[in-house]
Amino acid sequence: MSRFLSANGAHRRLEGWPLVFTVLTTLAILVGTVVEFAPIFLVGGAVEPLETLEPYTPLELAGRDLYIAEGCNNCHSQMVRPFQDEALRYGPASTAAEGAYETPFLWGSKRTGPDLARLGGKYPHLWHVRHMEEPTSTSPGSIMPPYPHLLTTELDLDGLPAKLRGLARLGVPYSQADAAGAVATARAQADSVAAQIVAQGGPDRLADREIVALVAYLQRLGVDAARAAEPEPVTSPDTATVALTR
Repeated sequence: MSRFLSANGAHRRLEGWPLVFTVLTTLAILVGTVVEFAPIFLVGGAVEPLETLEPYTPLELAGRDLYIAEGCNNCHSQMVRPFQDEALRYGPASTAAEGAYETPFLWGSKRTGPDLARLGGKYPHLWHVRHMEEPTSTSPGSIMPPYPHLLTTELDLDGLPAKLRGLARLGVPYSQADAAGAVATARAQADSVAAQIVAQGGPDRLADREIVALVAYLQRLGVDAARAAEPEPVTSPDTATVALTR
């Protein structure tokens, strides 16, 4: 087609019409945009969430925002690849079902630091506090920069109700009641996390600091998938059944 246009001078004439050329270029970009984004909206519900999957709590959402804002996802992926060496180091491969409520997803491809998809529950809360305050105190040789400001910056929770309402419109199962009580729910969980940090020998007065939200989020990573992989509990037959089978 380009040869035909060039041979007949049509391309040259088209370039001489800046307004027409701009309109046609814009239309081409719009068509490409629709082609790229349409499947995202048309395949809604194609991925069934894990049966054990629950949406993030309000405090975990606040921590997720901090995780993104501090650029953690630039160095840490959250996607275990389906390879044996990956499974040996990080755990079972990631699935779309466990990320059904991720908006936006944080799978990533760059690993300056280890993958965090299965981090939840691996370390106590205090470990994460110390690691963020001074990474080498928990991981000698780490090149991760310190984030001591997370222990002193006040946690802002005012935007949580609007955030939950927005995510609900995108398909995350938050109710109006969840949105209305988001701040109170987050503060209650923050108090719990802060109390556990103190019980583990950590600093006091962190309940209203950003670090507790980030810790809550990090401790959630991979928990739903691990819960789904747990074997069904074996229930013993009742006495009547045993009697009938004798």
